Amino acid sequence: MTPGARVSAAIEVLDAIAGGLAAEQALTRWARQSRFAGSKDRAAVRDHVFDVLRQKRTAAHYGSGETGRALMIGMLHGQKADLEALFTGEGHAPTPLSEEERRFPQTPEDRATNLNLPDWLLPLFDTALGEKADAAALALQERGPVCLRVNTARIEVAAAQALLAEDGVQTRDNPLAAAALTVTEGPRRIRNSRAFIDGYVELQDAASQAVVAGLPLGGRVLDYCAGGGGKALALAMDPSRQITAHDIDPRRMSDLPLRAERAGVEISIADREQVVADDPYDLVLCDAPCSGSGAWRRAAEGKWTLTSDRLTELTGIQDQILDATATLTAAQGVLAYATCSLFREENEARVDAFLTRHPEWKTTRMDRYDVTSEGDGFFVAQLTRD
Repeated sequence: MTPGARVSAAIEVLDAIAGGLAAEQALTRWARQSRFAGSKDRAAVRDHVFDVLRQKRTAAHYGSGETGRALMIGMLHGQKADLEALFTGEGHAPTPLSEEERRFPQTPEDRATNLNLPDWLLPLFDTALGEKADAAALALQERGPVCLRVNTARIEVAAAQALLAEDGVQTRDNPLAAAALTVTEGPRRIRNSRAFIDGYVELQDAASQAVVAGLPLGGRVLDYCAGGGGKALALAMDPSRQITAHDIDPRRMSDLPLRAERAGVEISIADREQVVADDPYDLVLCDAPCSGSGAWRRAAEGKWTLTSDRLTELTGIQDQILDATATLTAAQGVLAYATCSLFREENEARVDAFLTRHPEWKTTRMDRYDVTSEGDGFFVAQLTRD
């Protein structure tokens, strides 16, 4: 595909998203209908789409509209691309720009547009982050780093780096966690690398790794909201732990047994009845459902689809999870509550509400991880009984 054809494809996908499809669904549908597109073409179209979603408000400003074409024009203008070379109308390229489309507005002056946030989210950013609010919002407009977790139960970090380099994947140490690496070259070679296939490394954000690295070692451990199992696998690097993974939707964990086998670790899978009936755990980790605001550069449509009502619904779910898992935590155990949210409403406020409902509990540790070039935004609090 030519660069112009890739732009046309991105316009088509963006229009499908505007029509109600989720971004991943729209991209998958386009790929299935476009068998001629190679892996580099699919990656380029995906990059265009997510660049727009991260900066949708400024793209709409410069493109003077919210159609797929207007958003692409606005985004490419902001990137100082050669629009005339891309919008030629030749082959599968989009039609040339009209005179109206060539009249680009001046730089936006309002804060919400420059930060690419809906107006109603600004107070939430300010309340949670204070003077760091603008930096976080700007970081969410950029592509996130590709991070790996070295399976230190089987290989040392330096040896994993050397093995990755043999397959064209260059990395550097990431300061957020001892087992974390940031990929600097060859990210699309990771899944075919020997290090990945043999279970020496896993894709995992460095801040997510830091959350696990700060938890107590040993004992019986329950990952209560396991999802795909990334944190369960990281927990299992400590051989003194016995790991059980649970999720309200077991389908999310469907790949976990194979991933655990590849990593050379043991993880038990438990359904709701098994968890409730089991003995209390020394450590219960609740990586609760949340807005995902700390990871919006990876799921950028989230900041445009989140509503106040949905946020309220999420905080109710978070309260229910904390109450439920408190009963699963041993008398001297640790209940760890984590989110990939930036908002105080989902983080400190939920811990405060839990302590009000359960005054016999106390906070022993609380950490926030900012959205940076090293990792996503995360929150974690460790709770114990008095």
